[in-house]
Amino acid sequence: MVSYRCPKIKTRLPGPKSKKLIAKDEKFVSQSYTRTYPAVISHAKGAYLWDVDGNCYIDFHTGIGVCSTGNCHPKVVEAIKEQAEKSIHIPSADFYHEPVGKLAEKLSQIVPGKYPKRTFFSNSGTEAVETGFKLARYNQKRPRTIAFINGFHGRTMGALSLTCSKLNQRRYFAPLVPEVTHVPYAYCYRCPFNLTYPQCDLVCVKFIDEEILQKVAPADEVAAIVVEPIQGEGGYIVPPPGYLPRLKTLAEKYGILLIMDEIQSGMGKTGKMFAMEHWNVTADIVVVAKALASGMPLGACIASRKLMSWEPGAHSTTFGGNPIACAAGLVTIELVQNGLMQNATRMGNYIMKHLKRMMKRYSIIGDVRGKGLMIGIEFVKNRKTKEPAPDLTNRIAYECFRNGLMLLTCGENVVRFIPPLIISQHTADQALDIFEKAVKKINSKKKR
Repeated sequence: MVSYRCPKIKTRLPGPKSKKLIAKDEKFVSQSYTRTYPAVISHAKGAYLWDVDGNCYIDFHTGIGVCSTGNCHPKVVEAIKEQAEKSIHIPSADFYHEPVGKLAEKLSQIVPGKYPKRTFFSNSGTEAVETGFKLARYNQKRPRTIAFINGFHGRTMGALSLTCSKLNQRRYFAPLVPEVTHVPYAYCYRCPFNLTYPQCDLVCVKFIDEEILQKVAPADEVAAIVVEPIQGEGGYIVPPPGYLPRLKTLAEKYGILLIMDEIQSGMGKTGKMFAMEHWNVTADIVVVAKALASGMPLGACIASRKLMSWEPGAHSTTFGGNPIACAAGLVTIELVQNGLMQNATRMGNYIMKHLKRMMKRYSIIGDVRGKGLMIGIEFVKNRKTKEPAPDLTNRIAYECFRNGLMLLTCGENVVRFIPPLIISQHTADQALDIFEKAVKKINSKKKR
């Protein structure tokens, strides 16, 4: 089995072949990409990655949450090959084809909400967000939108207007789409109102109702509230019970559409097909991408037939709904429904239990949170003050990389675990062992 041969670091990092290719990349490729590690990935299988120098790593980032069924799942590869032999490109904007209709039907069945639905397909999460943003304005004829601090929705101009995650994502791009108001998210570990749940009575929702909608953005001018059920890039922030239902009630009170961004949290990662299901919430518009097609570029915006009734040409795409991507999407959903989602719950609980124990041993771990296999570990300089420790966070992530575990950070000071849903306990144990050794090493250096 692959799992018993990996991870294995054979060279100093970066290896000689990686060094040469990185030098060429720096000459010819836009350096706006935030490359995390000096390794050139050659190939991947299951829960493992190999670089061009033959080093093998455990994959705990899944291509930023994309390859949830594991790298190159045989059934996904088979579906891609089969469809590629039939047709590589059929523009859904101008021609009918079977895979796009099949996938739209499937999404109408699995997206929460017992009402007829339609789907617009795109190439990415950002494009899916743009679709939802435009669809809300088209239907509501209202100019304003509410989004959240620490929220991430993409980097194109419309999606970027909703994003409020890191300054370098917005610097020098103003003016953005106007009349987007950002409000605090339910970040209980760092409550912006300095209160404690549940005594707070979800004042973060009351604030939107009593302050924002009364003094900043008139409710009758707000088209939509755009929210991630679990914030992703902002720090894997899980809201408390009651928050999303209260937000839904607020939106309904004023006839505001609720757009749920499930791009990072959807497709089984949290142990449910969509994270909003943990709180029994339905949305007016749902946007998905990333893990939707196991690595093929595919995004989707799903809404009721009534909402998704804009006139032909009001919104369109050349590549969205590509037949190969749709074929991969259909197999992905089948795999997630038939065991992988359940494994996400099982292995997520297992990993969380170990991380909670680890938290008791190392004072630099301030918080451990998550659902299923979407887990965040927040690092602090001091538990009492909760002062963020971004430097420690980055050092721990790099130490893991040096020892064969590839993962990503998010927010200012959070390490995120997003392994593939196929992960075994053996692989989880390998990753936890590497992670704990890294935390122990950095924690001991901090004390000196």
